[in-house]
Order: sequence, then C-alpha cells, then structure tokens
Amino acid sequence: MNSKYKYEMTKEEDVKYVWVNQCNAKVRKQTPVFSGVLKYFPDAIREIAQCSFQGQQQHNPDKPLAWDRSKSGDELDALTRHLLDAGTMDTDGVRHSTKVAWRALANLQKEIENAKKEKL
Repeated sequence: MNSKYKYEMTKEEDVKYVWVNQCNAKVRKQTPVFSGVLKYFPDAIREIAQCSFQGQQQHNPDKPLAWDRSKSGDELDALTRHLLDAGTMDTDGVRHSTKVAWRALANLQKEIENAKKEKL
C-alpha cells in the first residue's frame, strides 16, 4: 500500500488511521501538526478539548472519554445551528463557536474516513 496510513477496523467498524513508521521524512515534515496547527490555535484547541469533555459528561458521564458516533450523525446541521448563535455561550457554558469548530472537525474526520474506505 502506498498510503502513509494503514487501516484497522474496530469492533464498531470505524476506520482507525495509524501513522505508518515507514512514512518518509519529507511527508512527515509537510504535516506540521504542532507548529502548523497547535501553535497557531492553542486556546481554540483547548476549548475544543473542553467541549469534547462536556459532551462526554452530557452523553456518557459514566464512561471514559470517547467519541460516541451513534449520538453524532448530523454534523453539518448541528454546526449550522451553533453557527447561528456564534459569539454567544450555549446553556452548558461552552461557546457556540467552539461547537461549530468541533462539528467541523467531526465532519472532516468522517469525510476523510469515508474517502479512505472507498479506496480499500
């Protein structure tokens, strides 16, 4: 396989992407997760992480932090609902803009996973 990812199916049949150690240095250098994302948006990333925690407390407070995809299927509709209230706080104390960002990441993740599945 020429991809920088290998595929593993979980029990829930979700694709997990695992970075392959054989990936060449040039590709790794062109994927600056820390310097190209985390350093640009540290406060926003923290807020998204807190949003994940709040969502876990709402939906599965007795379980370890995990994305319960069975309760997350309408990313673009939910994103749009929160976008209408951008600039304000939701009733749980999380910014609507933070929820927009979380839903955008969730949608992007699913798009990438679906594209990878189609190549299998």
